[in-house]
Amino acid sequence: MRLELLGSVRAWCDEAEVPLGPPKQRAVVGVLASRVNEIVGVEEIVDAVWGSAVPQTAANGVHTYVAGLRRALEPGRGRRASGGVLTSSGGGYALCLDPDRVDVAVFERHHAEARRLHGQGRAQEALREFDTALGLWRGDAYANVPGPFAEMERTRLAELRLTAVEEWAADMLAVGRHTEAVPVLSNLVAREPLRERLRWFLMLSLYRSGRRAHALGVYRETRSLLSEELGLEPGIELQSLHARILAGDQDLVSRAPDIAAGHEGRRTAAPAEAAPAPVHEPAVRPAQLPYSARGFVGRVEELAQLESLTAQGGGGLEMRPTLVVVEGAPGVGKSTLVLHAARQLGDRFPDGQLYVDLYGAASRQRTLSAMDALAQLLRSLGVAKPDLPEDLAGRTSLYRSMLHGKRVLVVLDDAVNAEQVRPLIPGGPACVLVTSRRVQRGLVVRDGAYRIALKPLSPAESVKLITYLIGAGRVEGQWEAAAQLAEMCGHLPLAVRIAAESLAGRPRLTLANMAQQHAAEEGRLDRLAVEDDVAASLRAAFDVAYDALPADGARLFRLLGLHHSGVITVAVAAALMGSDLARAEQVLGVLTDNHLLEETGDGTFRFQNLLGIYAAECAEQEPARHRTAALARLLHASQFPSDSARSSIAIAPAPVLIGRSGCRRSPYRSIGDAPHE
Repeated sequence: MRLELLGSVRAWCDEAEVPLGPPKQRAVVGVLASRVNEIVGVEEIVDAVWGSAVPQTAANGVHTYVAGLRRALEPGRGRRASGGVLTSSGGGYALCLDPDRVDVAVFERHHAEARRLHGQGRAQEALREFDTALGLWRGDAYANVPGPFAEMERTRLAELRLTAVEEWAADMLAVGRHTEAVPVLSNLVAREPLRERLRWFLMLSLYRSGRRAHALGVYRETRSLLSEELGLEPGIELQSLHARILAGDQDLVSRAPDIAAGHEGRRTAAPAEAAPAPVHEPAVRPAQLPYSARGFVGRVEELAQLESLTAQGGGGLEMRPTLVVVEGAPGVGKSTLVLHAARQLGDRFPDGQLYVDLYGAASRQRTLSAMDALAQLLRSLGVAKPDLPEDLAGRTSLYRSMLHGKRVLVVLDDAVNAEQVRPLIPGGPACVLVTSRRVQRGLVVRDGAYRIALKPLSPAESVKLITYLIGAGRVEGQWEAAAQLAEMCGHLPLAVRIAAESLAGRPRLTLANMAQQHAAEEGRLDRLAVEDDVAASLRAAFDVAYDALPADGARLFRLLGLHHSGVITVAVAAALMGSDLARAEQVLGVLTDNHLLEETGDGTFRFQNLLGIYAAECAEQEPARHRTAALARLLHASQFPSDSARSSIAIAPAPVLIGRSGCRRSPYRSIGDAPHE
């Protein structure tokens, strides 16, 4: 027995057609045939056949239809004999049949094989498989079968059929059979007038057949139709092809379209994502990675993670890009890690490396938009400035088309948000490495990104970096002083490098003297800077992160600079803000998302030591009366905690304030005297 679903639902036994009965009975056959050799529950069949309009007799109706099907499919079976084709078990029914006896399964198998051959560049063999697959169709799938399941399958299979035709057309053009493709494509364009991919292939087929005027006529018709129906202009692929046909581009005649070669051609799901062949090709193999600082140390786990992620990405049936976001506090070495990893992994991406600085560390006015970033990328790929699309969607489409199927590595440095990054993610086997000072949950949730949260170096790694930068001779016998200096730099690579550079430029200065100079909090951030180079200033890096905070986050950051117990709780934040616990917890989350505060895992928070010094500096920006009021609330909360917050409060009994001068003082000296007990 065999079943046909690609057209009217029909069954055949020994080349004789088997009558399947009324429409709903054929609908039951369609449901069971979609899952041959699996038990389909009665309730599932009811939902598939009736949808939301379920009559009370639906379950009985299923049993009746199954009985009718058994009589049709197995006419010689006795009433009480167990079924051989239609069996019942576990509250449902199963159609026991070789999957190759159902035309949908045969179509999908040949289609998958055609895509495999296409991906290997074996166009002639792929065409034979495409012809076999498409030859199984006799009309609309599940024709004249009612029910939501049949409607859903009709839509899915129609999309798959159109995609197969487009892939067939690509191979027909590749082997020079453009004239044969014209009538097939013309008929389908008439049936699917809004499908631009079909029109793209039809235009190119006509042009290669010597029918330039007809090809231009298809474009005019397309533009008019899209404008009237949707108020849109044709997509960038059609516009580019139209321009090249107008110019009489001979490359369109001599060069086969490289559509879906080796990437989208293998996909069996979401066929609508496959894009027309890019008209532009990258002019050169990009190699844009900037140099990185010498003396890379540590980060063994992070490098292993990046190596593993890039190894598993860019392959398989899905052919999805690998997207990794490296996040961390200012100065923690995100860019250095990513650039080091990118060079190590470069051989995996033979089509080149692209780099864009998104200027997240710059002022908000200077941050690079996705529109400008795409212009930079497209220009580097050989697109002339006059050819750049003028809208974001057009640039995104052209960029993805040019990199379609390319094994490229894209580094997006210092990103601000997901909206800035998303248009810069190409499809296929690419890898995108993003650095950001903020937690990018949107890229994880919506785009499937992997996150690597970068922490400061370990004490041993920090000393190793100092040793590399100033030489082992100067560290010999001063290991303890080197460890102290690294601790005072917060084990932040940027701070350690600045301190080491200062040592390298002053050969008579010992590590012990340098550590002693940095021991005082006063002026420590001033010393961790390079004159006339804002990019090499730790305070400047902190300024950028602080300036990006929303108003409530910046206020709490300043107020936390008044609190020096080392332990910050939600209750402390609530007291300083004068808010409830829920609001305080929310704003603390903003600070941790911006890596200006660390959550210790037990409901408490803390500053990295240099950020604590910076927060104390920022506290001076808060008006004196606001600081006084905040500290008074903090003292009161420590003495009279509310019952709801009692268990979580951990407040120093005597909070102190650090001024820009660095001297510690009681907060009540700014009030005049301490409050009464």
